[in-house]
Amino acid sequence: MPKIAMIGAGSLVFCKTLCMDILSTDVLRDSEICLMSRTQPKLDRMETFLRRVIDRGRLPTRIWSTTDRRAALMDADYVINMIQVGGVDAFKIDYEVPLKYGIDQCIADSLGPGGVFRGLRTGPVLEEMMRDMEELCPDALFLNYTNPMGAVCHLLGRLTDRIQYIGLCHGVQTTLDLISGYVGVPKDQIDYVCAGINHMAWFLALRDKRDGRDLYPLFRANCEKPEYYVNEKVRCEVMRHFGYFMTESTGHLSEYVPWFRSSRRALETYCDEPDFGGASGAYLKYCEMIARKFESVNYLETESTEVGRRSVEFCSYILEAHETDRPFRLQGNVRNDGYIANLPRGCCVEVPVFVDARGFHPATVGALPPQCAALNQSNVTVQTLAVEAALTGDPEHIVQAIAMDPLTSACCTLKEIREMTAEMLETEREWLPQFAGKKVRATPAIAIPTGVERVRVPVDPALAIANRFGELAGRKVG
Repeated sequence: MPKIAMIGAGSLVFCKTLCMDILSTDVLRDSEICLMSRTQPKLDRMETFLRRVIDRGRLPTRIWSTTDRRAALMDADYVINMIQVGGVDAFKIDYEVPLKYGIDQCIADSLGPGGVFRGLRTGPVLEEMMRDMEELCPDALFLNYTNPMGAVCHLLGRLTDRIQYIGLCHGVQTTLDLISGYVGVPKDQIDYVCAGINHMAWFLALRDKRDGRDLYPLFRANCEKPEYYVNEKVRCEVMRHFGYFMTESTGHLSEYVPWFRSSRRALETYCDEPDFGGASGAYLKYCEMIARKFESVNYLETESTEVGRRSVEFCSYILEAHETDRPFRLQGNVRNDGYIANLPRGCCVEVPVFVDARGFHPATVGALPPQCAALNQSNVTVQTLAVEAALTGDPEHIVQAIAMDPLTSACCTLKEIREMTAEMLETEREWLPQFAGKKVRATPAIAIPTGVERVRVPVDPALAIANRFGELAGRKVG
């Protein structure tokens, strides 16, 4: 009877989906599922619902709940992480404060000011969890669903060498659905290679398994047609200029680059679809709606308790492969131990991974096309500085992380970024213990009086001559 600890089990979307997948898997039905959350009412509702599922299916699964994380982790074989520190209250700050400074976010959970602060809130809890796991269940597999995926998995790589971990996202699966529809080939008949970073992994190859045909020419041609292009303007536009199609939606991707949300003109041109198609604050509004729905009535009372087909989430397939030693291939987020040659070692990369009874085995991809690696690096830089901030408690690293964010840097001056970071830090202090007693350093504006005399600094004569030759470059003699 493997023990599965669900940490953050108040998550209506992830906990319910992953538990239903586990209960739908024959080799996992004889499991012990421990639901852990800090929020008792949500925990009680989830446990009550899952007991109904187990009773209806007459399953041998044992289920219980606790608010004690150490009790949940004790002797666990699998730990599934779905926490959201600060909940909707913190998320609202992540969106609304940057908007005051002209930074319009659609999702705000992976990069940008929202993603950086979400990662900082998660850091202290994750550090405690890794220490507990090394003591209580050092051989357990750790499956992370918490965003910001890239920063969280980068941090995991810095926190532990003992725990086997992987970050999971459904971006590759859902993007493959889109590609399948665009080329008219069933997705299980598409052979693909996908690699990069979370939410920005590149489909490097697309082939029809049946005849080996390269599907990229047809896919690119269809993406040039208005009826296809209009569905995913941002992703199609990036492919037109960088050559490859990328995982995740317009709403997500528009935040990771500087070109689509930094002006009203760009927003109206590329992010004009509703909700996750680019609308301002779309994910916050969705989360607020879910929270209201969950609090006003017990939403789970109306949900079906019938065990059916598994979802596209990788979790249950990983557990099944590990229990049976039947290898399973997936896309996972892992520490870059040389798997992508032209991204920094130690950062989080998303690559093909095989799992069996011995655990996770990431595949070496080699070098990405240089333009793809460059776009990934812009995000990795932000994640790296955010991780430094989380580990050191240095507010200057928060400022630097957000200043290097592609969208933020296209919208704000450095002074504005510093002021915004200071405001977010003060407003979110209750969830950021690593910054207790610390503030963002103020840098007052320097007033320059009219007619100020400049300080003249002596210049080496040799350099002056070199500069003079530079001025004359390209001119003809006589």
